[in-house]
This record gives sequence, C-alpha cells and structure tokens, in this order.
Amino acid sequence: MSRRKAREVAVQALFQLDFNQITTETAMEAVLDEHAGLSEGAKQYAQKLVTGTQQSLGEIDRIIASAATEWKLDRMAAVDRNIARVAIYEMKFGEEQLPPNVAINEAVEVAKTFGSEDSSRFINGILGSLVKKKSQ
Repeated sequence: MSRRKAREVAVQALFQLDFNQITTETAMEAVLDEHAGLSEGAKQYAQKLVTGTQQSLGEIDRIIASAATEWKLDRMAAVDRNIARVAIYEMKFGEEQLPPNVAINEAVEVAKTFGSEDSSRFINGILGSLVKKKSQ
C-alpha cells in the first residue's frame, strides 16, 4: 500500500469538499475514479484520512490558525490548507499518530506534487512552527 498515494487522494477529496456541496462518498468516488490502480489498503487509508480530518476539522483549523498567524485560513490556498489538515490529522488525531518529522516530510512531498512553487515551504513552515510550539 502506498500511503503517499492515499494522502494524495485524501487531499484531492478534501479539496473537492471545500468547494462543492457533495457528500464525502461522492468526493471519494470522483477521486478514486482517477486512481483506478490504487490498492484496497491505500483506498481504505485515504478514506480514514478524509473521514478523520472532517471529524476533527474545527480543532485542526484552530491549530492551523494558531500556527499561521500571518495567514487567515480562508485566504490560504485550498490545496495548502488541505495538505496541512491531513498532516495535522495524522500527527495528532489519527489511530497511528505519525511522528512529526514523518508527517511534515510527507506533507511537503504532497505539496510539491499538488501545490504551487511556494507550497512546500509554506507547509514546512506552518507544520514546523507547530512542532516548535509543542516542544516549548
């Protein structure tokens, strides 16, 4: 199973949910149609990421807002916002909480694929500041 592919699918589904009045199932189906060769394990992990992120969305967004003091959540690029959401879910709320360095590295790699030229630095900065705050 490719967890990175699962993260990519989750980010794409969350992006769709940000902009469309659709169900989680509809968003997942649309994204999974584009990823026909995805393993069953990766599909299940992507579903966990989307569902878990949505269930903890209020708290996750408060965490992002506290780290991104120069950026309002609704002014962030939607891709960046959703990449950060998935990473924070995996670090703080997931069944198997990822170590921060792993979650940050994975988020940066997803940002390189789906974000803008500056997305990977932005994601690294936000998630890195969360880790720094936690260790203080």
